[in-house]
Amino acid sequence: MEFADVLRRRKMVRSYTGDPVSSETVARIVERARKAPTAGFSQGLRFVVVTEPEGRRAVARAGGEDWYTARGIPAWLSQAPVQVVVCVREDDYHERYRRADKLREDGTEIEWPVPWWYADAGKAIMLLLLCAVDEGLAAGMFGFHDADSCRGALGIPDDVTPVAAVTIGHAGPEAVPGSRSRFPWKPLEEVVRWERW
Repeated sequence: MEFADVLRRRKMVRSYTGDPVSSETVARIVERARKAPTAGFSQGLRFVVVTEPEGRRAVARAGGEDWYTARGIPAWLSQAPVQVVVCVREDDYHERYRRADKLREDGTEIEWPVPWWYADAGKAIMLLLLCAVDEGLAAGMFGFHDADSCRGALGIPDDVTPVAAVTIGHAGPEAVPGSRSRFPWKPLEEVVRWERW
């Protein structure tokens, strides 16, 4: 598939059929996503692939599925046959930036005005979304209302932070229109500036 076609087809899907996704396909998607750029090649990204129903339900609870279903939104978080929980290990960034080639002139680690590990998690999330489309699948994403619950359910170590989960599967009928279908894209000139603000 051409990259322009992948971009055109990418949207946040919130409904999945019951059709399974092969473990080989999921492995390809995750293998590609793990190559997302990281600050200083820190490689602080971690992924937990969840396919068993009980685990998917636990991750969905941490993502607030009960809150959504109480408001009439179908249970799409747990319905997806695959969830990839994207995590970061902040210590990997500090360890990398305490090496000689990254130290400031005074021998100290840089200050982190932006927690770059979260930016890197976003890169990995986008790659997961695009790779799923490239495989002919659909994908969505959700954050956690209770990251500690997710950590506990999946046995994620304390020094690793779950950031979000990407759902992957075969698209089902759209039960609830997504934001894209209800709101237009903002005009390009509103979001892009050239040379200066």
